[in-house]
Amino acid sequence: MRILHTADWHLGDRLGRIDRTDDLRKAVERVADCCKQENVDVLLVAGDLFSELARPDGLRETIRHWQGVFSPFLEAGGTILTLTGNHDNENFCQTLVSAMSLASPTVGKPGETVPPGRLYLAAGPTFLRLEDRMSGFPVQFVLMPYPTPHCFFRGETGLKYGSPEEKNALLVSAWADSLREIRAHPKYDPKAPSVLGAHVHVHGSTIGPSLFRITTEEDVVVEGAELPDQFDYVALGHIHKPQWLGASHMRYSGSIERMDLGEQADQKGVVLVEIGPDGRNGEPVVHSLPATPIYEVVVLDPAEDIPRLRAEYPNANTDLVNLQIRYTAGKDQLEDVLRDLDKIFPRWYARDWKETGALGPSLVNPAASGGKGFSETVHEYLGQELIQHDEAERDAILKIADGLLKEMEN
Repeated sequence: MRILHTADWHLGDRLGRIDRTDDLRKAVERVADCCKQENVDVLLVAGDLFSELARPDGLRETIRHWQGVFSPFLEAGGTILTLTGNHDNENFCQTLVSAMSLASPTVGKPGETVPPGRLYLAAGPTFLRLEDRMSGFPVQFVLMPYPTPHCFFRGETGLKYGSPEEKNALLVSAWADSLREIRAHPKYDPKAPSVLGAHVHVHGSTIGPSLFRITTEEDVVVEGAELPDQFDYVALGHIHKPQWLGASHMRYSGSIERMDLGEQADQKGVVLVEIGPDGRNGEPVVHSLPATPIYEVVVLDPAEDIPRLRAEYPNANTDLVNLQIRYTAGKDQLEDVLRDLDKIFPRWYARDWKETGALGPSLVNPAASGGKGFSETVHEYLGQELIQHDEAERDAILKIADGLLKEMEN
């Protein structure tokens, strides 16, 4: 059984002002191509299929695109296994699971052998079996979503905690207990091939520059030293930096695209592993995926830097760029600087500018100059920030802002 491990798709996500839909859809299509080229039997997505920033209409279009891309894979007998991550909308995913259960009410009992050619989404700890399409031997799959109170606490006893630290400690215990209960289930065979899919922060993993919109204080960190001995392959999601932990068959596949500046040096990819009737066949193989360049550009002297940047980045139309700009009043025209940089880096996702004042003090007496008031300063700032927006939209926003400022003055 050939299994392709991936995670952290974050479909429908945004980075600053940039909608990542097209980038992420291309990445999904590359994953589908890999499934075809490598004759994959099971696509295992270890959580964070959707972004928490996705709107309902965006989710609908995302699922429609996903359906179109993977229909050939499913029609050929391939199976997709997914589980919820910390960025997935829990209510939406639970509703999706309930609807899927109505369509196939016999699926869902622990240890059940499920039919291929379908998508299965685990919104709670799940234990199922899949038979190999060629030889018919069963492979056990344990799917463990991101540990949340709704997903792992039972009754009211688990909901009584006095601090975030206490809640996280309870979730760590509940996660371990759930996994232990699955492995103790009468239908679970410790000698049969088994794969764990989990969206969780495992102790000892390398986070990298960022943990993508979550802090280590908020995260739930579980122990996992025993997992390589318990499973033939451990497919992890949540940490975007690709890596293996303790053993080559316990891996974070990483995200399929660079999601923020902290991932600018990451090589994205998916992991292919083969499971036979006696366990894992050989070592997992990483297949690299192209990823969108993302970087920071610092402009210290617009007159010198902009011509240089234009020559150095002739093909930056799809790059994601964070612009840090310094300009000198009386020497540089900010509006022209922003317009020039926009032509070089049309997909800038964030920008910040500061006046350096390098020309020294003004020759005009400040007391006689009648400096700009607060309202005028805000109006000018908004006008510059909205310079790339539609003129009618910009005027409407400025009108609202001017009205609010007038109310404040009164």
